[in-house]
Amino acid sequence: MTSPRKFDVLIVGAGFAGCVVARELANAGRKVHVVEKRPHIAGNAYDRVDAHGHLIHDYGPHIFHTNSDMVIRWLSQFTNWRFYEHRVLAQVGEQLLPIPINRQTLNKLYGLELDEAGAAEFLAKVREPRESNKTSEDVVLSSVGHDLCDKFFRGYTKKQWGLDLSELSAGVAARIPTRTNDDDRYFTDTYQLMPDQGYTAMFQNMLNHPSIEVSLSFDFALERPNLSWNTLIYTGPIDQFYNCQFGKLPYRSIQFEHGHQSVDQLQSVGTVNYPNDHAYTRITEFKHLTGSQAKGTSYVYEFPSNEGDPYYPIPRQENEALFKQYAALAEQETSVYFVGRLAQYRYYNMDQVVAAALALSKKIISA
Repeated sequence: MTSPRKFDVLIVGAGFAGCVVARELANAGRKVHVVEKRPHIAGNAYDRVDAHGHLIHDYGPHIFHTNSDMVIRWLSQFTNWRFYEHRVLAQVGEQLLPIPINRQTLNKLYGLELDEAGAAEFLAKVREPRESNKTSEDVVLSSVGHDLCDKFFRGYTKKQWGLDLSELSAGVAARIPTRTNDDDRYFTDTYQLMPDQGYTAMFQNMLNHPSIEVSLSFDFALERPNLSWNTLIYTGPIDQFYNCQFGKLPYRSIQFEHGHQSVDQLQSVGTVNYPNDHAYTRITEFKHLTGSQAKGTSYVYEFPSNEGDPYYPIPRQENEALFKQYAALAEQETSVYFVGRLAQYRYYNMDQVVAAALALSKKIISA
């Protein structure tokens, strides 16, 4: 009988959560082995130069934004940055309109000439306050009313999540603000940046440490009977770690259709949303994000799906209740830690994952 492979620290997953913890523990003197099911590091943030010379994101656009000095300072050890403010348009009828909704959105959509005070007054008239914002529908209706909800949010949500706004927790819609000024930036965070050499290069620098070993195309679920560890950090779906014993947690996936055209520019902004038309939710043109100067342009269509790799935990009360059953098991573990969007069943942004991973690392190091 073969003896199990023994590790000091075994980390499952080479995305943000796993790699941040790996570097912190390696810096603290621990011997770390990172295993990754895919044939590459960087998780869903993985990027590469395509056949046309454009830096593209294989798993859809990843725009880094944060208000955390700590997070940006930590990541800046491993990359320089390219300043980038993301802008998004939504196709409504024949018009392309700024999203999040702002003053210009209202004026162009309705043929108005509102100033900032007028935009605030307009929204005050159309919004439909709810007694409590329990669902995303409550949030949107109380913010912009029925017409804007139906034009910008309801169809997009149905495609993105396979559910109506009324079936999703309030936090999903709360991520998108409504403005009365002309600020057309998708994010308003203090730091809005892209790694200047790409995310994959940043992750390579993160993992470049003599105490870190990486194994790619490594299926932890298959190899698990042959492994042992002093400390395990797991960043995959928490239900799979426990063999889905309480039932499968729902995750939403996306199918990506990459393309290239010989034109200099496909669209005027990084991303165009399609809330009401087509099977895809959005098109992202990468040269806006990465500053690529290569000829032509590369882009990606996104088709949300229930099939494929798990990307998004689906925020609903019944899903949270199921997750808590798995979280109760996780709390009983003494040498296993769960961190990241899939392991914590949270719709985290990248900076939130980094912060969670840094907090976990501190906890492990000080134990």
